[in-house]
Amino acid sequence: MAKVNILIVDDERDMREFLEIMLRKEGYGARGMDSAKAALDFCRDNPVDLVISDIRMPGMGGVDFLKALKELDPDTLVIMITAYASVETAIEAMKAGAYDYFTKPFNIDEIKLNIKKALKLRSLELENRLLKKDLKTKYGFSNIVGTSPRMAEIYSFIMSIAKTKTNVFVTGESGTGKELVARAIHLESDRKDKPFVAINCGAIPENLLESELFGHQKGAFTGAVANKEGLAEQADGGTLFLDELTELPLHLQVKLLRFIQERNFRRVGATADISVDIRLIAASNKDLEAEVKAGRFREDLFYRLNVIRIGLPPLRERKEDIPALSRYFLEKFSLEHGKNIKRLSEGALKCLVEYDYSGNVRELENIMERAVALETTDIITTESLPSYLRERAETVHGAANLANPGIGVPVPSGGVDLEKTIEEFEKAIIIDALKKSGGVKKRAAELLGLSFRSMRYKLSKYEIPE
Repeated sequence: MAKVNILIVDDERDMREFLEIMLRKEGYGARGMDSAKAALDFCRDNPVDLVISDIRMPGMGGVDFLKALKELDPDTLVIMITAYASVETAIEAMKAGAYDYFTKPFNIDEIKLNIKKALKLRSLELENRLLKKDLKTKYGFSNIVGTSPRMAEIYSFIMSIAKTKTNVFVTGESGTGKELVARAIHLESDRKDKPFVAINCGAIPENLLESELFGHQKGAFTGAVANKEGLAEQADGGTLFLDELTELPLHLQVKLLRFIQERNFRRVGATADISVDIRLIAASNKDLEAEVKAGRFREDLFYRLNVIRIGLPPLRERKEDIPALSRYFLEKFSLEHGKNIKRLSEGALKCLVEYDYSGNVRELENIMERAVALETTDIITTESLPSYLRERAETVHGAANLANPGIGVPVPSGGVDLEKTIEEFEKAIIIDALKKSGGVKKRAAELLGLSFRSMRYKLSKYEIPE
């Protein structure tokens, strides 16, 4: 652990030397300076964790030094000491950012305790700042997006396990981002400069799986016209990700178990073993315990792989991430399709948030790509979203209640002119939206989830003054 650096600034030599000796005995790195100017010059080029400064000094005084130091590095902790105590000076020092204030002669144990408290506070603040920075980075890190508490826990967990060699099992419904988590673990590990190799065990025919995973020798079977390196061999030094592992047939589960235990394997048709250094991450969208109980997945393999498990929540359980995900995909697909779509309307965002996404993040991604492809304006509106999303929003809120909760929908016994009623209702909604937006048509269009062009058409249709 790096030594804490403390700077003592006092024009009295005895006080400087006393504090230096005391601090060094406590295990800190301590250095004394006889003037604020010299200390400030030193701080410009050297890292300092805490400064203990006298207030009354020739030239630059302690409070001015404190202010200059805080401009240089706001994170530096400063404890002020003085033989001339006054309430005004103490208040000025604390307002300027001093952590604490002591009068001479001070209690040694008290100042030691305060130094420890100050350094602990600084450590916590820096840790919190780094975590926030990490979360901000993770807003696009490995394409995992979200700042909900559930995702924050997962980011933190990824960081804590990334540099270990332990096997990891990632579980979650289809589309929750299991491979993205595996890639994130790889990128945060010491193996990040080595290969990340992924294989979907459910997407490769059973008779080809062993050859894909472990490779084969020339002539091992019909069509094996040359030696082939398997994916496990390609991942040497890096990470091997086995997606949908529960789809692996039982006879291959036996070979995988041996591979995990020995970290070596044999190509199909070969007689010699090949050793590799890999980190293994597996994933499945099935209930692992249920698969073991049903006899479809080996219990011994389960325990070998299930050392660390990360369970990914479905999107419906972290809806607070949908706006961030939607904006992320909006930017991504706008760039890919060469469009300049700036944002989502409130109506469109409401539709997206209220949907449950059986396909999770992958389904939201597809919806946003479709919306970007269809949108002709610079705003994604409800008109560009699939009809089932709009119907879901109407079911939740009730179409008639969107504009005026007092409007009912009974059918008179004598019948009704449906088309005329719908037009009257639509006109009433538009007028209500204009009122709510203070007459700003663009804002009213957003409230209704319409493009500005559609809004102008409807204003003209219903002869609503522009």
